[in-house]
Amino acid sequence: MYILQESLFSFEELQKLEFKERLPIFFSALDLRPYAKELRSHSPRGADGHCRQGILRALLAAPLENIDTFTGLHRRLDMDLRFRYQCGLRLDHRAPSIATLSRVFAELTSKGLAKRLFEDLVARCKKEGIIDGSHVAIDSAAIQAYEKKQPKRKSELTGNANWGAKFDSFGNKVKWFGYKLHLAVDTASELPLALSVTPAHINDGDLAPSLMKQVAADTKVKFFVLDAGYDQLKNYEAARNVKAQAIIPMNLRNEKEPPVGMTSIGTPCCSMGFAMTYWGTDGDYLKFRCPHATSKVDCPLGMAACSSSNYGMVVKVGVKKDIRRYSIPHRDTKRWKELYNERTSVERCNSRMKTYLTADAMHVWGIEKVITHQYLNAIVLLASALAMAQQPSKAAA
Repeated sequence: MYILQESLFSFEELQKLEFKERLPIFFSALDLRPYAKELRSHSPRGADGHCRQGILRALLAAPLENIDTFTGLHRRLDMDLRFRYQCGLRLDHRAPSIATLSRVFAELTSKGLAKRLFEDLVARCKKEGIIDGSHVAIDSAAIQAYEKKQPKRKSELTGNANWGAKFDSFGNKVKWFGYKLHLAVDTASELPLALSVTPAHINDGDLAPSLMKQVAADTKVKFFVLDAGYDQLKNYEAARNVKAQAIIPMNLRNEKEPPVGMTSIGTPCCSMGFAMTYWGTDGDYLKFRCPHATSKVDCPLGMAACSSSNYGMVVKVGVKKDIRRYSIPHRDTKRWKELYNERTSVERCNSRMKTYLTADAMHVWGIEKVITHQYLNAIVLLASALAMAQQPSKAAA
C-alpha cells in the first residue's frame, strides 16, 4: 500500500505553524458532530448555553496547546478570544466553566466516545493510505499518576494507579507511581493503531496478545516488533494466531542451555561444531547449509566429511518445532535486524505523546479517566496526520 510521506512528520510540521493557522488546519480533519450529539444535555433544568461540539474541540485542542488542566483550559478560553472562536464557542457567552469542562470529560469517559473517535480516525488513516499496518511495533511507557501515592498492597485493591519499575536505556532501575501506556504503532507512519492503559505493576507481556488481536481484527499484519521484555511464548503464539511473525530478541538472562547441536538463536551446528549458514526458507522450514560450502569457515575436514554432495550438507528446521526460538526471517540475519530496528517507531510515538502533548501530565483520577486522557492525546496525532495530508490536495484544488 502506498504511504503518504507527509504522515511521518505531520505532527512536527503542524507544530511549526503559527497558532492562528494551526488550529483551523487541525480541526479541518475532524467532524465531531456525531460525537457531540451524544454529549448534549437532555435535562430541562438550568441554562445549557454551551455548544458541546465546541467543548469537545477545546478538549482536543488542549493537548495540542500543551494545556493539561481544566483550570488552564478554562483560563485560555476565557482570556484568548481567538482560541475560543476557533474552538467553535460563542464570544457573547462566558467561557465554559471548569465544572462544565470536567463534566463533559466525564461524559466522554462514561460513553466511551474518545475510544470510538480514535478507532474511527485509525480507519480513516488506513483508507487515506496514511497508515499501512503491515508492520506493527508494541511497547509501553511509564505514566505518572495524579492520585495520592499509597502502598502497593492497598493500590492493588483499587485497580487504579500502582507502583511500577523498569530499567532505562542505561540499565538503571526506575520506579514510579502511576500507570503504563501500552501502544501498538504502525512503523511506517509512526501513528498509534491501538492502546491500552494498566496500573504500572502489570507486566508488559500480558498486554501484547490483546493488542495484537485488536490490531489484526481489521488489519493484515505481517510482523509484530517488540523488545526482549516481551520474550514469552504466549506472545509468539498470539502473533502466529493472527498469521503474523513476532520479531522479539531472546532474553538470555533466564535461558537454559540450547538444544545439543544448536546455538542459542536456533542455528544448527555441523559435526565440527561450526554454526551453519542460513540459506532462506522452504515453506515453514528454515534452510541451513554447510558453512564450509558457503565459504564462511575453513573446515579442516572440508565438505566430504558431512556430505558427498558438492552443495554440502543441508539441514532444514521446522519453525513450528519451537516458535519462540525460530522465526522467519531467521534471527540475527540482516532482514531480521532491519525489522527489529523499526521498533524505534513506537518509542518516537511515545515520546511525542509524553513530551509534546500531555500524556504524562495528567490531572484526572481513576483509570477510566486516564484512558480517556490518553485517547485524546492519540487522537491529536491521528488528526494531525489527516489534516497535514489534506493540505497539498487542497492547495492544488
